[in-house]
Amino acid sequence: MSDQPHRSRKPGKPYRRPQKDPVRLLAFEALRAVDERDAYANLVLPPLLRKAREKEGPDKFDGRDAALATELVYGTLRRQGTYDAVISACVDRPLREVDPPVLDVLSLGVHQLLGTRIPTHAAVSATVDLARVVLGDGRAKFVNAVLRKVAAHDLDEWIERVAPPYEDDPEDHLAVVHSHPRWVVSALWDSLGGGRSGIEDLLAADNERPEVTLVARPGRATTEELLREEAAVAGRWSPYAVRLSEGGEPGAVDAVREGRAGVQDEGSQLVALALAAAPVDGSDALWLDGCAGPGGKAALLAALAAERGAALLASEKQPHRAGLVAKALAGNPGPYQVIAADGTRPPWRPGSFDRVLMDVPCTGLGALRRRPEARWRRRPEDLDGFGPLQRGLLRTALDSVRVGGVVGYATCSPHLAETRAVVSDVLKQYPETELIDARPLLPGVPALGDGPDVQLWPHLHGTDAMYLALIRKTG
Repeated sequence: MSDQPHRSRKPGKPYRRPQKDPVRLLAFEALRAVDERDAYANLVLPPLLRKAREKEGPDKFDGRDAALATELVYGTLRRQGTYDAVISACVDRPLREVDPPVLDVLSLGVHQLLGTRIPTHAAVSATVDLARVVLGDGRAKFVNAVLRKVAAHDLDEWIERVAPPYEDDPEDHLAVVHSHPRWVVSALWDSLGGGRSGIEDLLAADNERPEVTLVARPGRATTEELLREEAAVAGRWSPYAVRLSEGGEPGAVDAVREGRAGVQDEGSQLVALALAAAPVDGSDALWLDGCAGPGGKAALLAALAAERGAALLASEKQPHRAGLVAKALAGNPGPYQVIAADGTRPPWRPGSFDRVLMDVPCTGLGALRRRPEARWRRRPEDLDGFGPLQRGLLRTALDSVRVGGVVGYATCSPHLAETRAVVSDVLKQYPETELIDARPLLPGVPALGDGPDVQLWPHLHGTDAMYLALIRKTG
């Protein structure tokens, strides 16, 4: 079918030129970048928004436009699994045979219909106009037909239609209802230890928009200063955390622009604080962050070290990420050094450090609120690739710390294969070590489990699902 407008119009009916809606065009561009280039929405969206403001002018692309574009992108990505199931029920072919750009437009339309308060007629009309602009008239007709089928039911009715009953297949039911791949549902359920309410609460929390959390870097900024900002409230657990309520823009905060404060999830702050608070035997003069990029934990650790007269060595394998670490640490009140080095082949001597943090590369399943596209990108086999690296980095950390010193092993994944399995396997090779109970080092934080390690959760703590094991070298 031709995409040329003059071939698709009916005789005698005036042709209506499609409206170029900058908000929906921007959302479509962002989804295409995520799909085509494996980009992350949180990296793609800000420059697209800046470009739109420059092109349309601040009056035409105001805060509401930016908020709608952000909601369309993140909402569509978070609910992709549910929306795919709905679209599958409304098309006459397997979803893999629908062109990806068409599927992106459909998903944007379905989110407006089922996930927002946009009126049905406006959602359909605006999405069909978008389809005519980016796909052509022929495929716009297909989009229109599918969306009209979708509009016949609300989200609850569609879930009733497309999700298998919980009693027949609990994991598949939860996967469709809460828009997570089945294998992720299974892995998170195992990590929680069973029970329906916990997994449903966790999956639902993964689909909530996370708050922006700032960290006041000790010696450079205070929470009192940050709390003077509009829409700022105190953090829940970290004494250095300040949360920005909806609409708060970190780039508008002087301390953030000047590097005296940063954007850092409260779970990430707690990991650094717990390592810094762990008791060590003997000196406490030299600390190591062995996987320091992009620099949030390193900046907090360096500031805490400076308060005690200690120095931090921040090591990061990728040179461009090492540059981000250097930027985060610039202006730290105490001594520090940033190097680009492979943590599995360290350039420093064994036993050099009093404290070591190894926040290892992982699947990122603990940050699905912030990077919703990661849930669709990751595969179970990715665990096989990360496992040897995680074990190698933990061995490096244990070799790098002196007797009486402490290692913190951290991941932004709650998957047992990346947390307890790694620690258990490596400690079998290091009999002269002991696990420290990390729970007392996170004062005031509830629901930390049986210990001695700690797993934070979005639905229980409002943080990313950070894991931490603290290990003392005893001989």
